[in-house]
Amino acid sequence: MSTLSVKFNPKSDAPTVNPNVYGHFAEHLGRCIYEGFWVGEDSEIPNTRGIRNDVVAALRELDIPVLRWPGGCFADEYHWKDGVGPRENRPSILNTHWGRVVENNHFGTHEFFDLCELLDTAPYVCGNVGSGTVQEMMEWVEYISSDSQSPMANWRRANGREEPWKLPFFGVGNESWGCGGNMRPEYYADEYRRYNCFVKNYSGNKAYRIACGANSGDLHWTEVMMERAKDHMDGLSLHYYAVPNGWPPNGSAIDFNTKQWAEVMKAALHMGTLLEQHTAIMDKYDPEKKVGLIVDEWGTWFESEPGSTPGFLYQQNSMRDAVLAAIHFHLFHGYADRIHMANIAQTVNVLQAMILTDGARMIKTPTFWVFEMFKHHQGGQVVELEVEIPKITVEGIELPAISISATQKDGVLTTSIANLDPENDRVLELPIGEVSEVRVLTGATMTAHNTFEEPENVKPIAGSYESVNGVVQVTLPKYSIVTVSSKH
Repeated sequence: MSTLSVKFNPKSDAPTVNPNVYGHFAEHLGRCIYEGFWVGEDSEIPNTRGIRNDVVAALRELDIPVLRWPGGCFADEYHWKDGVGPRENRPSILNTHWGRVVENNHFGTHEFFDLCELLDTAPYVCGNVGSGTVQEMMEWVEYISSDSQSPMANWRRANGREEPWKLPFFGVGNESWGCGGNMRPEYYADEYRRYNCFVKNYSGNKAYRIACGANSGDLHWTEVMMERAKDHMDGLSLHYYAVPNGWPPNGSAIDFNTKQWAEVMKAALHMGTLLEQHTAIMDKYDPEKKVGLIVDEWGTWFESEPGSTPGFLYQQNSMRDAVLAAIHFHLFHGYADRIHMANIAQTVNVLQAMILTDGARMIKTPTFWVFEMFKHHQGGQVVELEVEIPKITVEGIELPAISISATQKDGVLTTSIANLDPENDRVLELPIGEVSEVRVLTGATMTAHNTFEEPENVKPIAGSYESVNGVVQVTLPKYSIVTVSSKH
């Protein structure tokens, strides 16, 4: 069993990890909103004003900092006025992007902000540029955040909400290069400037405006947006899904071999290349780093589970997903001076979800536990590390043996490590003195996952360690994630 030694080099001017890096995403897609969050006030599933209690209680364990809604592709066909007022009067629409199912609009603006208050999380609303109008977007912002005696604010009051909500984050369109309008970056840059001009600040609110950014490796899009619109935005998005062997999504989320494990790890690590390339362009136009990079869609994307509706993007979640999530967070920490937010896709029942539901039943996925184990990184100052990470070869694919990051906050040093090796344990030596806690997330196999029949197959357990002369040795089981907390 090989041993790796780590040296910590804390610096007083090191950047801190924006808590919003641990953000989430909930789209009107499949069973994310309906059944996942919303069951209605008349449901037998315990709920608060129609929002299911078990999901809220579970997600509150994660200290969710921000939640993005209503999409995704759905955002650019969503007309917010259909989703306010008495539910029995709200018109139904066809969700053309996701399964062509009928959307009854029972979950709208009021319900979303109610959900955010129950979760104690910041709302991130994505506006409709693709099929909406400037006036529609302008009026939505007014409806949400104005305390004036204006038509939109008074309509909100008539619909039961006297005080305006805070609107901390607003996205001006989604994937405008694709499902949001098939626009060229030059065209979208002008459209962004026009729409953004009418995203007003009301009642002391100051919205952080997020422009639609690139699809994975489209560096030209980032170049154009930074050149033409950087002075009009607070953040620029980036979307990247780890799809092994390229689009379309392929392979099972839970039935895979070691080669397929390695292919997904390689796809996860490609996020590091994208961050390097896109931030280099942003640095060129914005050396003071005023504009944040917003990775507001990321995660795994496999074939839908057998028997599920393909357009619902329902997939299971294994230790492979968990290790991928850890890799992503470590990469995000490495760009803490530029990344202001990231939002995993998605929170419940869709793609790399935290939670899966089946009627009244609910389970927490391995990815849920990564968020729970890593929540102490939120707001932590990044600690520089010195460690020689060996390379491993898995089925002809070269990978780093581990991924590692550390932050310090409130006198506690948090070190998180992912073992990318699906076949070998390792030992890590940490010169950290007193250990407060070691936790390990792993399973009996690399495909281990939680089911409704066996909901606790994968969950954190206490990890083993030895301490000799101020050096702590921690065992990293194969395909595992380990966190070490120590006083600092």
